[in-house]
Amino acid sequence: MARELAQLNIARLRAPLDSPMLADFVANLDRINALAEAAPGFVWRLKDDAGNATSFESPFGEGVIVNLTVWRDAKSLHEFAFQSEHVQYMRRRREWFEKLAEAYAALWWVPEGHRPDVAEASRRLDHLRRNGPTPEAFTFREALASATLSP
Repeated sequence: MARELAQLNIARLRAPLDSPMLADFVANLDRINALAEAAPGFVWRLKDDAGNATSFESPFGEGVIVNLTVWRDAKSLHEFAFQSEHVQYMRRRREWFEKLAEAYAALWWVPEGHRPDVAEASRRLDHLRRNGPTPEAFTFREALASATLSP
């Protein structure tokens, strides 16, 4: 069975989305989302009618936003996240988001065509936090280094 890579990352906002502190982040959401959608290996992302995921209720508490995507493979996701213009915004994340003590990102394989919801993604992140990396939920390090975690 063909598989795709699901990815969740969360961020706790340092201020409300409509605050001046987050204005540059919000102003670039559509552009960065479009960059992701045009990236080689991109399959799907969670989005609302406005085209982003900031309105979805987070199971991680008030002020926590979610980013949930599906990719063809770990290499494609890694290239987008760390080798595209996206990295310029990742470098600025402390301006907009609080530093989290626990894992804030999880990856896992899904059957081709499956689109995870926020509840599934929350369970995967919780599993990673409780158990460390396993085939159920893992990090980039394991996805890129371990053949046992490939599709």
